[in-house]
Amino acid sequence: MSSRIIIFSAPSGSGKSSIIKELLKEEDLNLAFSISTTSRIPRGKEQNGVEYYFISVDEFKEKIDKQAFIEWQEVYAGNFYGTYQSEIDRLSSLGKNIVFDLDVFGGINLKKIFGKQALSIFIQPPSLEELKKRLEKRNTETIEKIQIRIDKAKYELEQSIYFDRLIINEDLSESVKEASQMIRNFLKDSEL
Repeated sequence: MSSRIIIFSAPSGSGKSSIIKELLKEEDLNLAFSISTTSRIPRGKEQNGVEYYFISVDEFKEKIDKQAFIEWQEVYAGNFYGTYQSEIDRLSSLGKNIVFDLDVFGGINLKKIFGKQALSIFIQPPSLEELKKRLEKRNTETIEKIQIRIDKAKYELEQSIYFDRLIINEDLSESVKEASQMIRNFLKDSEL
């Protein structure tokens, strides 16, 4: 059986990474995390090769020219994010279902590429006010950067219609249960 693709997208601070972290513990889902590549600097305790592959803007542009990415976006000015084709190949060779944590437009693009082989899930915050609180609580960015993320989130929320499923992340454990069930149904339907 070939790998199935599970795409999580959301405005920054919606909780998609926290949901994915919990889902990866559910061994029966046979999930592996696709590590994205970014040109931004690590935040907090992020490590190269764990949360992201961190490379310079110049290296990123070089990789674009070499067509190393299956998808990429300039999410914020000078901050590029992308998915290496080699990362997908690596995880597929392990026989795993591949989980992606992508920005909204990266998620839309990856779903277009994989079609029915992929399940795309949009994680929505309960409100923009709650999203702002979560971003402030991270304590990793300036007030100006948080406002840029909130402004972008307003537009990103309108893109949820392009995803297969929607989860409003009010309570993390409930959202994990909901996502787990969506994935189980998708994997079961894929076997038919």
